[in-house]
Amino acid sequence: MRVSVVGHIEWVRFLKLAQFPRSGQILRAEDAWDEAAGGGSVAAVELARLAGSCLFFTALGNDGVTALARDALEARGVRVRAAARQAPQRRATTLIGPEGDRSIIVYGPAFGPAAEDALGFEDLAGCDAVYLCKADPALVRLARQARVLVATARILPILREAKVVVDALVRSANDESEAYCAGDLEPLPRLVVSTEGASGGSYESLSGEIGRWAPEPLPGPIQDTYGAGDSFAAGLCYALAARLSLPEAVRFAARRGALALCRRGAHGLPPATLSLSQPSF
Repeated sequence: MRVSVVGHIEWVRFLKLAQFPRSGQILRAEDAWDEAAGGGSVAAVELARLAGSCLFFTALGNDGVTALARDALEARGVRVRAAARQAPQRRATTLIGPEGDRSIIVYGPAFGPAAEDALGFEDLAGCDAVYLCKADPALVRLARQARVLVATARILPILREAKVVVDALVRSANDESEAYCAGDLEPLPRLVVSTEGASGGSYESLSGEIGRWAPEPLPGPIQDTYGAGDSFAAGLCYALAARLSLPEAVRFAARRGALALCRRGAHGLPPATLSLSQPSF
């Protein structure tokens, strides 16, 4: 299966804490590490796991983490095609609490690929599935050439301007940045999938098929919740391209999200014991 992601990269410093800080408190991290992460990276690595490889259209900054990010992703089966941006790569700090819950602080401008970048976007037309999480409207239209197009509700303004039919829109019932209400897009998505974290979720298709799924059993202890939503979306993208029924597709996606909960960080690194591969500043 030929799969692709159109999206962004964030260079993320993860800090594992025994508790979240209170105002004025000084804490020592139990563990710390840096990764090429963000929604685009998480989805690209997940699709590479499922399909054997994934083509990732993105953008990279002009600082020291660019080569590290590219190498780390390509080592995981992701074929990176990145436009160059004359700005530092966007950073984030993710605090992971004792129960695996996380808080994310992002800083720096977010940039992704654009249709004017010479990245060989004609290859999107040959893809069985594309997951879209960062692009300009013209690139959304190019991505629509794929057989299956799945998008996150985080980019609703871009989708509105692009005015293409999305095969599946993934929204969150718990995150305001991923909210969607009927009528927010025209034309309407063929499928709207609403994730509800530990409560499972629901879906409704344009043809009138409505359903819910229950949370999947976890295969091990929760490491952290980072990337579970984008792993779900990537799993849904793959399942729809594989022509699974809607109930089967959302259950498959839920299993991929559950697996992500049991991986450490964005992609499943071994304990780092405070090893930092690259300064964040």
